[in-house]
Amino acid sequence: MTVKELLKLEEFEAVNIADDSRKIIGGYCGDLLSWVMGRAEENNVFVTIMVNVNVIAVASLINVSCVVICENAELSDELITAAKQKEINIIKTPLASFEACAYLSNLI
Repeated sequence: MTVKELLKLEEFEAVNIADDSRKIIGGYCGDLLSWVMGRAEENNVFVTIMVNVNVIAVASLINVSCVVICENAELSDELITAAKQKEINIIKTPLASFEACAYLSNLI
């Protein structure tokens, strides 16, 4: 699956798309960023409710395909600006993290 294909699903909405051709080969769900840094892998979808700008730093470090922000958590301008600068795909969804992961696990 690619980021572009993910965005075709009505539950997911683009916030910042730098490269919609990125392949998604797996996923990781977490809100403790130090834990995510040690366990998520390149080309994962990173599912979280965290909206701290440090999410972008972690996403960039790991080189994830995209970050999915759940429960329509409000994104700051600072986070969106950082995502644009680091070319990180950011997607939001009204789904809870559990629901988003369950949904995505059937597609990846």
